[in-house]
Amino acid sequence: MNNEMENLMEEIEKSMIRLHRGDIVTGKVINVTGDEIVVNVGYKADGIIPRNEISNDNSINPHDIVKIGDEIKVYVIKVDDGEGNVLLSKKKVDIEKGWLDLEKNKESQSLVETKVIEAVRGGVVSISRGIRCFIPASQLSDKYVEDLKSFVGKSFNTKIIEFDRKKNKVVLSRKIVVVEEKKEKKHEVFNQLEKGQRIKGEVRQITDFGAFIDIGGIDGLVHISEMSWGRVKHPSEILKSGDIVEVEVLDFDKTAEKISLSLKNTQPQPWNSVEENYKAGDIVEGKVVKLLDFGAFIELEPGLDGLVHISQISDKHIAKPSDVLNVHEKVKVKILDINKEGKRISLSILATEKKEEDTIQEYISDDESVKIGDVVNTPESINENKES
Repeated sequence: MNNEMENLMEEIEKSMIRLHRGDIVTGKVINVTGDEIVVNVGYKADGIIPRNEISNDNSINPHDIVKIGDEIKVYVIKVDDGEGNVLLSKKKVDIEKGWLDLEKNKESQSLVETKVIEAVRGGVVSISRGIRCFIPASQLSDKYVEDLKSFVGKSFNTKIIEFDRKKNKVVLSRKIVVVEEKKEKKHEVFNQLEKGQRIKGEVRQITDFGAFIDIGGIDGLVHISEMSWGRVKHPSEILKSGDIVEVEVLDFDKTAEKISLSLKNTQPQPWNSVEENYKAGDIVEGKVVKLLDFGAFIELEPGLDGLVHISQISDKHIAKPSDVLNVHEKVKVKILDINKEGKRISLSILATEKKEEDTIQEYISDDESVKIGDVVNTPESINENKES
């Protein structure tokens, strides 16, 4: 009986593999905890992979790496860890393969996915293929990065810019990938652009002369003159960063990478419906927007101005409109005439108090050289009147 037991033990012993430090063997996962992975490697004792030998990324949960029943390759660190177990490492196997993979990536200049695990002086440390890599701050983005810690925990594609296995050195660049992606996006956007096309975009930057709108990977400019049919002192009156707006493509230059956009063209032109909303004889409220020697321009609504001739401002003699009116002042006016084709509206402040026929007669006889509707309410017409 004893001989049989001894023979059985000898047979079992013979079936067991022999392990040596440095061996790479395949085993089956038999247990997983938050701190270790237990592996059967066909030896008389089970193998233990402690947490620090699972991966270079300490934030990884062992349960996310393997599950019971998985077959994995492991590196033998010690045949006996002092407690009768075999001390194993998974990360050493991964690192060996990782160096080979990264070397191939460097040669082919293909993309390398990496995960940032730590912010350090001058950049961040990331893990790629199990290898600790470095990304300089200048290579994290195509823009200045103020907070390196904001990248910790993020994964993204990079390219290898420096590789030296002897020195355990791998330097990556995300900036190269970002620049290439933006270039490709710009190419796609320009290929789809058409004049007159309406497209949605996000306001990226407000300047004194307009606003830059991101329309899908490239910025276009809405000049201040294209923001509204009305007067705009500063683009911030109309837009703010982050706004999602619809704009119309006015023009574009693929070579110069410039796109001109219009916001006002997506809005109703007030002159198109002027005769539906206003008629001669109406008394409406408006705002004084410009004072000249011969009269005052009154804004009835954004993009729709009318002229009150100096003779129709007051029943008293005034040397100039500014004697009784101020810019931004709200006044009631009576519409005397509408010329849709010429985009002219003649107004009267006096007519809000007098009979219409008396007012019109006074308006005509006071200055035969200026008839109803003769003054165009545009900056160009103002200059023409001054020159004449």
